[in-house]
Amino acid sequence: MIWIIFALVSAVLLGVYDLLKKTSLKDNAVIPVLFFSTLTSALVFLPILLVGTFGNIPASSVFHFHPESWQFHIQIAVKSLIVGSSWTFAYFAVKNLPITIVSPIRSSGPIWTLLGALIIFGERMNLIQWVGLILTIGFYYMFSLSGKKEGISFRTNKWVLYMTLATVIGSASALYDKYLVAHYNRIQMQAWYHLYMVPLMLSLLLFIWYPNRHKYDAFKWRYTIPLIGLCLTAADFIYFWSLSYPGALVAIVSTVRRGSVIVSFSLGAILFKEKNVKLKGLILIGIMIGIAIIILGGKH
Repeated sequence: MIWIIFALVSAVLLGVYDLLKKTSLKDNAVIPVLFFSTLTSALVFLPILLVGTFGNIPASSVFHFHPESWQFHIQIAVKSLIVGSSWTFAYFAVKNLPITIVSPIRSSGPIWTLLGALIIFGERMNLIQWVGLILTIGFYYMFSLSGKKEGISFRTNKWVLYMTLATVIGSASALYDKYLVAHYNRIQMQAWYHLYMVPLMLSLLLFIWYPNRHKYDAFKWRYTIPLIGLCLTAADFIYFWSLSYPGALVAIVSTVRRGSVIVSFSLGAILFKEKNVKLKGLILIGIMIGIAIIILGGKH
């Protein structure tokens, strides 16, 4: 089943994406790193958008784009605002927290998406999903206790709050995607929202960071910065590619893709020599089992 292999590749790329962020943000200004990584993704999608719109692409192809209405562009601009907010919180958190703290928090995305689906779409959880949710919450409580050993209080630490907000907002984006992909070409949607992210991040760069740049770490260019955008773009493209295969199961692909946190956790623990890795690793495995039960249980 080649679609599972593609899902694994996407998960590995997402894990590397997190490590590239951590490396790029070390002793560096956050907003310029965010801007240039976002600009890289937009530059990748720009030729795809131009070829799909003006090239001789068969109408049946996913890369054939129809001119869209102004309502489409407003909705995609809203998508960019949501994603931009999530990424801004996440980048600040990644800079200031150990990667072995960031990864498990980020893995909670499916829980927030599920709760949002319950509230917004009126979905209902079955018994299997309730078991997965209770298991995940239990391991999160253990995780918060382990964080105290490093002087990180999950109740009062600002960066933990930032990462939690980034995850919750990211889950809101996933719920919004559920609506968008039902009405629009997903590649076209992805291309436009990356393009709209550029003026948004440029505004943060020019009006928030630049006038106050002396208060923060100086910006240092690193080759890993554009790799952030390239890695994310490749991970998303391969993810959608895996879903396009006949017989591909969304629940399996989503579960495998969540394994990216294991990649970032494991490699990050080695590269950055972080503390309490064994305990946090066991807790992360418990969280991932709970997440897998929630996702796979939704198909029963």
